[in-house]
Amino acid sequence: MTIESDPKANIDNASNDTKNRKAEPDLKKSPTQKLLSMLKTMLLYGTVFIVIYTVINWWRQPVMPADPQLQLTDYQGQTVDLARLSADKPTLVYFWGTWCPICRTTSPSVNTLAEAGNYPVVTIAVQSGSNQELQSYLNEHSYTFTTINDEEGIIFDDWEGQVTPSYVILKDGEMTQGLTGIQPLWSLKLRLWLSSVW
Repeated sequence: MTIESDPKANIDNASNDTKNRKAEPDLKKSPTQKLLSMLKTMLLYGTVFIVIYTVINWWRQPVMPADPQLQLTDYQGQTVDLARLSADKPTLVYFWGTWCPICRTTSPSVNTLAEAGNYPVVTIAVQSGSNQELQSYLNEHSYTFTTINDEEGIIFDDWEGQVTPSYVILKDGEMTQGLTGIQPLWSLKLRLWLSSVW
């Protein structure tokens, strides 16, 4: 036995479906709703990124030794007293290496900060060769910042450094901030300013 469909019934059903669809509210988002949705998504991802970055930075940052050696000698034989420098203003200590690819991005910003002269900047070149090799590298890149040659990496190890570049901000001989990775110039200025305020 074959059941035939009624063509008129099919037309009526199609007509009812069209009416029902018209009765339903339009579920498409307006441009404002789309923009708000996109902003919420960006805010969520931005927050997740900041939390992850902060945790990784906290884990990798240098740690001030219990009895730090704050009187050092630069590669030219000049004495650098970090305690005295940081007594006047917050002082940036920048751990880097001539072999470090990321340092090629960060060192120019650190040099700009040092040349501005608003805050003392002392850099520590980790395992970057002899004094002559280091001087040649500094001249080649026109870096004028004060540099300690940590030829064997002893100073960096003493600060429990894990990655280069790493940064420490000292105030009154004490570490106020530690950070790692790419830091733009504005970020370094802001952190130094915050250390001078608090």
